Amino acid sequence: MTEDRDMNSDIDPEEMARFTALQVASQESEVGEFVTSQDIGDGVTDFRFKAHIPGYESWQWSVTLFHDVDANRWTVDESSLIPAEGALLSPQWVPWKDRLVPEDFSVTDAMGTESDDKRLEDGFRKVEASENANASENANASENADAASQAEDSDTSKNSNKDTSEDASKDSNEDLEEAVDTLHLSRHRVLSPLGRSEAAKRWYAGQGGPKSLSTKAAEGHTCDECGFYIPLSGELGTMFGVCANRWSPDDGRVVSLDHGCGEHSDINPPEMNPLWVQSEPAFDDLHIDIVKQAPREEHPEVELIEKLQSDDTDSLNDNNSVKDNNSVKDSTDSSKASE
Repeated sequence: MTEDRDMNSDIDPEEMARFTALQVASQESEVGEFVTSQDIGDGVTDFRFKAHIPGYESWQWSVTLFHDVDANRWTVDESSLIPAEGALLSPQWVPWKDRLVPEDFSVTDAMGTESDDKRLEDGFRKVEASENANASENANASENADAASQAEDSDTSKNSNKDTSEDASKDSNEDLEEAVDTLHLSRHRVLSPLGRSEAAKRWYAGQGGPKSLSTKAAEGHTCDECGFYIPLSGELGTMFGVCANRWSPDDGRVVSLDHGCGEHSDINPPEMNPLWVQSEPAFDDLHIDIVKQAPREEHPEVELIEKLQSDDTDSLNDNNSVKDNNSVKDSTDSSKASE
């Protein structure tokens, strides 16, 4: 035991760490020169060596050793590859929901909307007229009961202030209801300022904005002067509208005021040429196209049948020829006999 302790005390911890890295590496060449060592604490020291492994640029071998001071003995804790500054790393993992883009969705897909989506805010609940009337009657009854217990001069002053306050409150409620009806804010949630801003930036930078190819081809004819342009309501209506021209590539889509296309209502159709100039067809009679035929497949059975059919045809033709010759000869003999 004493001999082992003495042998371990003579071991260089750096060499021990290098030996450990060599044992872990696939090849000795993957362990490079010594970089540094760091005292982590509690007798643990981290030794670093350069890693020469393809695909692990700027990585280092890390071997941690524990030093037992009482026994004067070094032992291996662990070894691993550690990325150093400027190391080649894989991209940081991103949740699937954050990786998705609108182009990844089809018409049958649905992702839903979070309850705390910052693009939305609470809408306004529309109060019915009956509720307003009941609330007004209850308020008037309570105020009349309180006014009866006070002096007549004080009642006159309060009634005057109450009438003024009721008129102002009535006007304010009417303005609010008009805004809710005009902007359709009676839904459970509506677009927040952030949602409107993001939509405006996205639309303006997209195909319906002023930088699209169709705008450049429109030659200065913009949507704000087009008869097919339908402006949006609300704040977004100051910049955007919807195209209603069936012949336009933007039909049914949101377009900006300074967007344009070739189907502007002020663009006249091109003049048609009444004469149709038909050019003569061109024939190339100076060259001959040589078409290479495919090699014929050999079928002995088929060739035998074709040969038999050919022999039968030749035999039949020979018989017919003999008959014709005999007929001619008989006719000649008959004519000579009659003479």
